[in-house]
Amino acid sequence: MTTMIQPNQTVKRGDVVLVLFPNSNLLTAKTRPAVVVQADQLQTGLSQIRLAMISSKMFRAGHQSRVLIILSTLEGQSSGLLSDSVVMTDNLATVMESALDRVIGSLPMMEIDKALRHTLAL
Repeated sequence: MTTMIQPNQTVKRGDVVLVLFPNSNLLTAKTRPAVVVQADQLQTGLSQIRLAMISSKMFRAGHQSRVLIILSTLEGQSSGLLSDSVVMTDNLATVMESALDRVIGSLPMMEIDKALRHTLAL
């Protein structure tokens, strides 16, 4: 499932997107997968979206703020990812919607929400 983002098209919470994700130095960015974590139809009046980074570096797994995605599972198969990966809710970014390239899949939010609650102490 790969769909190009059209102007004025909204993505949904749990969508896995390819995006120009900023590095922590705020000077560089890399196109990578991320999951949409903001509420659907947030309607802030800003063309921005909140995302959690997804990494294929498996050594980053094993923390309560991170969720393992294994391709051999149903969740992994619906993610659109190319390899086992880690959703990093401790690496969030707000980016312009124009930085989104396309939706590649989706993930269920239950475990990601649990990790977000840990990250944000909610």
